[in-house]
Amino acid sequence: MTSRSLFLCLPLALAAQTSEDATAIMTKMAANFERSLEARRQFVYEQKVRSSLVRTNGEVSRVERRQYLVTPGPAETEKKLTSFQGLYRQGGTMHPYDKPGFQYKGTDLDGGLLSGLTDDLVNAKNTRDGIPRNLFPLRAGELQHYRFSWKGEATVNGRRAYEIAFEPVRKGACSLVDDEEECGTRAWRGVAVVDVEELQPVRVYTEQAASVPWGIRFFLGTNMRQSGFSLSFVRVAENVWFPAVYGTEFRFNALWGYKRTVTLSLESSGFHKTDVNSSVQYNTAGVTP
Repeated sequence: MTSRSLFLCLPLALAAQTSEDATAIMTKMAANFERSLEARRQFVYEQKVRSSLVRTNGEVSRVERRQYLVTPGPAETEKKLTSFQGLYRQGGTMHPYDKPGFQYKGTDLDGGLLSGLTDDLVNAKNTRDGIPRNLFPLRAGELQHYRFSWKGEATVNGRRAYEIAFEPVRKGACSLVDDEEECGTRAWRGVAVVDVEELQPVRVYTEQAASVPWGIRFFLGTNMRQSGFSLSFVRVAENVWFPAVYGTEFRFNALWGYKRTVTLSLESSGFHKTDVNSSVQYNTAGVTP
């Protein structure tokens, strides 16, 4: 091999190596994250959720505030709604209501849309915190849907962290969250920030990797422009990290005229330990590209 050929091949070899290292980091992170779910059963905490719909003229058409008490369970975490406040716009006035899904008239699309989207995004079934698993590459079963690459290192709250970029292995097959399991791909690309010492997730940022398919836009009159999702974790004990701040914003166009911007934010706080006993072991062997 000539020196020129060697020079051309070197970047490709380095890229392959860093991709392997990034995948190894994410694999160990996912394993540690899943093992820590048992330790998370020992904690009770609160979640505050705010979701809203905004019209194209900037007016808020509906806003809801929910508060949950989150308690551990053997298979999934129980979330009890302890407080709810809602407001809907009628003319130039905002009116209160006290139950999710409230509709003030038969053609009130806002009520069903905001209630359904909020439940889908913060009360997903078979999860520890209500956040849908397929939005972020944090579980072992999700890694197969993504390609990972090394991005660099960062310091977060005084701790070293890896930055790993990810993108779907398959692109363009689908983009709506509800369809992802059927089409076998994911709609998100982004960056995962992983703690170096404990190999637990610190932050994850995503953006939409594919647009809504043309057929859905044309025949159903539905389109969605996703700004992405963000998820930040807080360390509450050694090797125990909880999702603390989670949010999204996207523009939703449906039925050839109904247009809304959806915003949602979730904050978890007030973590305190219960009497549940568990023994958890972690793989904290670091991987340095």
